[in-house]
Amino acid sequence: MIATTLLALGLVLVTEGLAWWLAPSLVERMLEMLRTLPMPARRQVGLLAVVSGLILLWLAHQFGAQLLGEGATL
Repeated sequence: MIATTLLALGLVLVTEGLAWWLAPSLVERMLEMLRTLPMPARRQVGLLAVVSGLILLWLAHQFGAQLLGEGATL
């Protein structure tokens, strides 16, 4: 479980770091755009991110990834 959590956090940091390293001006523009969105739209973006993440976790599980440790089932 700890190894999976560390793997997931590492992947998030690598992805975020690549965006800031390769295209910092694009990240700044996206943050400015998000500031202009009303709060309900920001919440919808957040919900979409959560649902997308859950779908990706489900797909990984379907392809054989052990999400909760050795021998665990969802």
